[in-house]
Amino acid sequence: MPQRPPSAPRVIAIVGPYQSGKTSLLESLLATTGAIAQRGSVTAGTSLGDRQPEARAHGMGVALNVARTTWLGDSYTFLDCPGSVEFAQDAQDALAVCDAAVVVCEPAADRVVALAPLLHLLDERSIPHVVFLNKTDAATERVKDVLEALRTVSARPLVLREVPIREGREIKGFVDLVTEQAWRFRPGKHSEPIEMPAGLADEEHAAREQLVEALADFDDALLEQVLEDIMPSTDELYAQLAQDFEQDLVVPVMLGSAEQSAGVTRLMKLLRHETPEPQVTGEHQGIDPQGEGVAARIFATEHVQHVGKLSLARVFRGTLSSNLELPVDGEPARMGGLFRLHGEEREKVDAATVGEVVAIARTDALRTGSWLGDPAEAAAWPAPLEPLYSRAVHVTKRADEVKLLGALQSLAEDDPSLRVEQNAATHQLLIHGQGELHLKVVVERLADRFNLEVETERPKVPYTETIQRGVDQATRFKRQTGGHGQFADIKIKVRPLARGEGYVFDDQIVGGVVPKRFIPSVGAGAEAALAQGPLGFPVQDVGVTLYDGQYHAVDSSDQAFRTCAGMAMREALPLCAPVLLEPVMTVRIAVPSQFSAGVQRVVPGRRGHLLDFAARPEWPGWDLLTAHIPQAEMHDLIIDLRSVTLGVASFTAAFDHMAELRDKLADDVVEARRAELDAAR
Repeated sequence: MPQRPPSAPRVIAIVGPYQSGKTSLLESLLATTGAIAQRGSVTAGTSLGDRQPEARAHGMGVALNVARTTWLGDSYTFLDCPGSVEFAQDAQDALAVCDAAVVVCEPAADRVVALAPLLHLLDERSIPHVVFLNKTDAATERVKDVLEALRTVSARPLVLREVPIREGREIKGFVDLVTEQAWRFRPGKHSEPIEMPAGLADEEHAAREQLVEALADFDDALLEQVLEDIMPSTDELYAQLAQDFEQDLVVPVMLGSAEQSAGVTRLMKLLRHETPEPQVTGEHQGIDPQGEGVAARIFATEHVQHVGKLSLARVFRGTLSSNLELPVDGEPARMGGLFRLHGEEREKVDAATVGEVVAIARTDALRTGSWLGDPAEAAAWPAPLEPLYSRAVHVTKRADEVKLLGALQSLAEDDPSLRVEQNAATHQLLIHGQGELHLKVVVERLADRFNLEVETERPKVPYTETIQRGVDQATRFKRQTGGHGQFADIKIKVRPLARGEGYVFDDQIVGGVVPKRFIPSVGAGAEAALAQGPLGFPVQDVGVTLYDGQYHAVDSSDQAFRTCAGMAMREALPLCAPVLLEPVMTVRIAVPSQFSAGVQRVVPGRRGHLLDFAARPEWPGWDLLTAHIPQAEMHDLIIDLRSVTLGVASFTAAFDHMAELRDKLADDVVEARRAELDAAR
């Protein structure tokens, strides 16, 4: 492989599904390059990726981890992203600043679909990426079959860079398709070169021809050689592979076992020779490498105990230094101290140059996605993931209520996929996230970082009620308390309105039986009474007409007529055949086609109605199902969807309309509401 001059520091994101072995691969990469003395263990909680207590508690990554190393004169920063779909925000943000990504997957064809959202994101953003087929030491399927399955979820051509050497059913090494050198794995050590095994030459030649033909699709000179049956040289192949990888035209596929450090050195060589320079990555994002001043992007934020807020930045141009004043999203701000990160370690530095990743301390103006530098060069930052699961949260100690809101806002700043809402309809503090585990970790962080004990519950549904028929109501309010009394007498018509009309008040008073100055008070009093109807919920779509009444020259007042109107509504509404209304959502569910039938069974099980079924635009092999589902049935929908789709289904939901709820379901809701109101008295 040709030598190259030292590169500027490059950033590699390590991504892949849960349990694919990403953190084990990071440990092997760090051990192979000498950054750590020996590999840590994910099972034992001793890996560099287990720096957070929540990660150790759950035995999995729950946040982005940063690790640095040098190898053969080049510097690398690895961003180890959580594999669980519930923490996918970290991967989405890390990929926005990396030079290349390593996609780790298991050698199982039936699990390849779990890679589909990730590969689609990489293809959509044109991010160079290599697939590392991990755990090949325990593989039970042919690499050829797994590769064919991978091709169904990748928009880019996959090019196998190695063919496996098998002994019985076990993969013991590989043949490099560029150099045609055979290698044998040695657990925990570098692979050793061996002679090409007998009987493998034909398979290797066929695979090499497929590799060359795939590359020829992107180079006319190489295509001419193929047509003339001329095999290109090793140097030509390496050059073409590096060019195509940089442009995200092809996706190399490598073999190995992170646990055994097998194939890791070969992967590291590919990253060294084919990963684009940070200046090239910057150019792809619209950053002029010859421009003036600093250009950098904040891609993660973390509040650390005893340290404060840390904002992780990738530098694409210039030199970022502490105390430097820079435009942040167009507004001037002064940078805090700088730190290089490596797991839990923080090394204070004075400056960071092109390609480096540093943490900027205690700079309030910085947010995930913030652009440091000329605003004209700032590309759009990806929108946060839409929430899929919610919980209501409250502190166990009333004195901590104010502290809770501040703590949640800090966590939401760290994690853009976490949203905090004070719901006006249900008066609950809600947290919205990507799933049950995601919000469980949020609760654990409240305890660990902020010493807050909280309880969570299922969010309340904002039911309302309306009326089905109109009535005439006459009400008199009279009170004598010494001095001026209170007097009001009104006659109103209460009528149902069409859904969505809200509240309408008008008057038909003639002859001044109710003075004009009191009429607005009648309207306000009637509207206030709609806050809680006879079923216990806010009342909507009601019209009130004031058509008669009496007043007293001395004892009548705005307050008297307001009170009288409220009394009249409370007397009238139970006579208007009240009915319960529940919110219904329009839900769009994205799912691989092979799982669509299972999802279609989930919808009616939640009182939903399927409205449309179509191919998902720009997602080959995926469907988009549109349905109406009551909000009361939405709470754990994502759990059901993931259980029938290997975790890859997602949805968006938006309020559509209010629908009547009757019979036992309505009776149960009203009974629970009355019990809640009785307990609050």
